Amino acid sequence: MEFVAGKLAVIGAGLMGAGIAQVSAQAGWDVVLRDVTDAALTRGTDGIKASYDKFVAKGRLDAAEAEAALGRITATTELEAVADADIVVEAVFEKIEVKHEIFRSLDKIAKDGAVLASNTSAIPITKIAAVTERPEAVVGVHFFSPVPMMQLVELVRGYKTSDETLATARSFAESVGKTCIVVNRDVAGFVTTRLISALVVEAAKLYESGVATAEDIDLACKLGFGHAMGPLATTDLTGVDILVNATGNIYAETQDEKFAPPELMRRMVDAGDIGRKSGQGFYTY
Repeated sequence: MEFVAGKLAVIGAGLMGAGIAQVSAQAGWDVVLRDVTDAALTRGTDGIKASYDKFVAKGRLDAAEAEAALGRITATTELEAVADADIVVEAVFEKIEVKHEIFRSLDKIAKDGAVLASNTSAIPITKIAAVTERPEAVVGVHFFSPVPMMQLVELVRGYKTSDETLATARSFAESVGKTCIVVNRDVAGFVTTRLISALVVEAAKLYESGVATAEDIDLACKLGFGHAMGPLATTDLTGVDILVNATGNIYAETQDEKFAPPELMRRMVDAGDIGRKSGQGFYTY
C-alpha cells in the first residue's frame, strides 16, 4: 500500500531542520516548522524559498510545485502547534540537556501514536527517550547535510524503540526520497558519525603535526579511497564546531582516544574559524 503523507512537525529551523521541512513539504507533507524566535524562522523559511528557486531555475522543480510546497509549511514559535503531528522531528543543537527539554515537552504535547524522532548524529536515542513516558515511540532519523541533496537517512533504534515506530520512520524517510540504513544498537555516533569522526580526527592530527597539507590529505582520500570529498573539506562544510561536538559526545560515551577532538580543532572553534559558515576553517572561503 502506498504511504500517504500526513502532518509533520520539525523542531528547529536551522540548516538541518529547514532542509527536512523543505524536502517533506515538497513530497506532500503538511509541515509545522517551529523555532524559538521569529528571526530564526525567517532565516529558515527564506533559505527554503531560495533553495526551491534554485531548483526551479535548474528545471528540477516546477514553479507551481515550489509555490505549493512552500504553502504547506507553517512557521511558528509555539511548541503546542505540534500537537496534531503524526511525526515530530527534533533538529536542535547537539546537547543532551537541550534535547531532554524538548522531548519532555513533546511527551506532554504530542498526540498518542505520534512518532517522536531525533535528527541527532551522535547522542544515543535511548538517552533521549529516557525522559519520556513513551520510549517505544522515540527513534533516530538522522538526515545528512545538505538535506535536499544527500540521499542517506540513518534510522536508529533506541533500546525500547518498537518495530512499528521504526517502520513508520522508514516510510516517512522513503516518502521524501531518501534511502535508509538501520542502526540496531544505538552506540554513540551510530554508524556514520563514528566513521567520519575517526577519519576527521586522524586527518586533523596529521595536518596539526605537519605530516601533510590539508589539500593533500583530502586529495589522498578522494583519489586513493574514492571519496567525493576529503575529511577536512567535509569538516568545513559541516562545521568544525559540529564535528568537535559530535566527536566529543562519542568520546564522552566511549572514552576511546580515537574520538578525542584534537587540540587544533578545539582552538579553531574558540577562534571562530568553524568552516564555510565563518569563511575560514581548514580552508579559506
